[in-house]
Amino acid sequence: MLSIHLICVGKLKEKFYLEASSEYQKRLSGYCSFTLTELPEERLPANPSQAQIDAALEREGAAVRGKIPPNSRLVCLCVEGKPRSSPELARLVADFAQSGQRHLVFVIGGSYGLAESLKREAWLRLSMSPMTFPHHLARVMVLEQIYRAFKINEGSSYHK
Repeated sequence: MLSIHLICVGKLKEKFYLEASSEYQKRLSGYCSFTLTELPEERLPANPSQAQIDAALEREGAAVRGKIPPNSRLVCLCVEGKPRSSPELARLVADFAQSGQRHLVFVIGGSYGLAESLKREAWLRLSMSPMTFPHHLARVMVLEQIYRAFKINEGSSYHK
């Protein structure tokens, strides 16, 4: 069975995001082995320098790497990534599943994004939109899109 991992820097606190996230995790359980990992965001001063931000991102990147299973394909969510339609994402998931590889890992960074070194390691850089969204909402959006990909691939009417 395909194993999907979502690694997020930062924790959900708002009840409505938690409920939405839980709902999509429950729905995904019928299609894949799903794992959600939350990692703490590095603390920074009120007005951090770029060097402080870069160092924090590298520490977060190291924590993310520690949670990535061996032989995984890494998908980094980042603003400079390539936007994909839902059917395109569904094709990527289907192609990955047919490749015989097992672990597909999606990563959402914290408020400052992801370390460049981690993004360079990605199989795919994915952008949800050129608009800016709260990271907590991005998590729900990614979960929904992964679920939608499975629904598209099974030929369901969920995707309209």
